[in-house]
Amino acid sequence: MAEEQVTPASIYDRGHLITESTNPASANLDQLSPLELVDLFNEEDLNTVKAIANARESLSKTIELTTQSLKSGGRLFYVGAGTSGRLGVLDASECPPTFCTDPEMVQGIIAGGKDALVRSSESLEDSASDGATVVDQKNISDADIVIGITAGGTTPYVHGAILRAQELGAKTVFIACVPESQVPAPGSIDADIRLVVGPELLTGSTRLKSGTATKMALNIISTGSMVCLGKVYGNQMIDVSVTNIKLYDRAVRIISTLLNISRNSAEELLQQARNKVKLSLVMYWTNLSVNESQKLLDKCGGSLRRALALHED
Repeated sequence: MAEEQVTPASIYDRGHLITESTNPASANLDQLSPLELVDLFNEEDLNTVKAIANARESLSKTIELTTQSLKSGGRLFYVGAGTSGRLGVLDASECPPTFCTDPEMVQGIIAGGKDALVRSSESLEDSASDGATVVDQKNISDADIVIGITAGGTTPYVHGAILRAQELGAKTVFIACVPESQVPAPGSIDADIRLVVGPELLTGSTRLKSGTATKMALNIISTGSMVCLGKVYGNQMIDVSVTNIKLYDRAVRIISTLLNISRNSAEELLQQARNKVKLSLVMYWTNLSVNESQKLLDKCGGSLRRALALHED
């Protein structure tokens, strides 16, 4: 099992962390008007964009690692506690409707489980052994990738999960909003993403800039990986899951736009293709039947561009 490598000093004396520091720009926060509050938050939030830009190489590496794992049949796990955990669960839950992925492919793990999504359970983040246990419960292996998220970098639950995942041979990524000099990543990490946004306007409230930057990073990781997996054509989500009126409308518009055909024609094609946008496109561009188009896609690992290129050959 993973050892508790976060020392008591780093847990209980965290005043040196940038995420716990006082922001001089908000020294009079409680005296500002609503408009002044909005302007100050807006100005500070510019730091989130800079933080993402500074982490571009580690984000790119993470997309590469994630794509490799998912292509080989592995899974992506986000692990966090509190806000960090909720952000991971949110990103994971958006993948099935957006990219028609199996819910098992991208999963969010939060300390305290589902109850922690709607009710504060921050005390549950203090056990590294609990983080290691959940990794075992998920049967994580060397085919998977585990991304630990902790704004302040010290969350024992996340450290425990990352270290146990490393023992099992999984790829591991660490996301924190403090520099490595303040909190090193646990064990031997494959990618270390540091989103240093500076002290929060409300001292220690990492659901603010830190949370915003983290959400931006997860957007990039999951969407970038899905692009690399062939679930996007141009800038269209051609694997969208048609499960409600909004997504049906989007699917029809994607087909109509890419094929330059009427909405009625797009709806008919979508129906023939069993509500699958990508399959609709293959059928139209190749004149193959539904089953033949599906076989062509399967042969090309679901890649529309590869399927079209193979058919032309």
